[in-house]
Amino acid sequence: PQAEVVYFVGCVASFFPMVQSIPQNMVRILESAGMDFALLAGEEWCCGFPLMGAGAPQEMKALMEHNLEKVKALGAKEVVFSCPSCYRTWKEYYPTDLKLSHSTQLIERLISQGAISLGELNETVTYHDPCDLGRNAGVFEPPREILQAIPGLTLVEMAGNRNQSICCGGGGNLEMTDPALSARIAQQKIEEINETGAQTVVTACQQCVRTIKGKVRREKLDLRVVDITDMVVKSMSKG
Repeated sequence: PQAEVVYFVGCVASFFPMVQSIPQNMVRILESAGMDFALLAGEEWCCGFPLMGAGAPQEMKALMEHNLEKVKALGAKEVVFSCPSCYRTWKEYYPTDLKLSHSTQLIERLISQGAISLGELNETVTYHDPCDLGRNAGVFEPPREILQAIPGLTLVEMAGNRNQSICCGGGGNLEMTDPALSARIAQQKIEEINETGAQTVVTACQQCVRTIKGKVRREKLDLRVVDITDMVVKSMSKG
């Protein structure tokens, strides 16, 4: 009935099986850290981002009021998002003084506090900056700090990183409006990933995972595409 933190799951990670591991991972991480948290579950409504992208931000009011009411009913002080678009939408449009954090910001905080224990992973990875988390929200370092905190992990950067990161091809409703263009952008992204020599690309956005992994599967490419929570939980299992 009451919780310090609300984890806002988001529509994509709720309804697309390919990325449902992300909220499952987040729950494992939050439970392992002993956090007092809750989900809105069936009372969580869409954040409104698709309406903003479709040019109808005025239609978001009912969604925002509902979500804020449900969070406040729990007495929460912080809302955490694994979806960069939900995070950005709340930060830019929701009238609230609640603390808003992306999952990478919270996980980095938990690691620095010693709340979760990470074991060794002898892997080389590269990191893809999602558009809404990176350029649009300015969150570049927490995901890298998480990866660098995992013992044995080697992080190699793509030529286009941080502000210069190429979109995965799945942002801004493009996947629905022009799937051919979305696929071409995803292909360009994959080529840049391959240039790093890493066999695993880590990102922090469920839509980036879907878009890049979907292209990899269709083309039968030898590339592992994971969310950063996958890496954290894998490392925790060895801690």
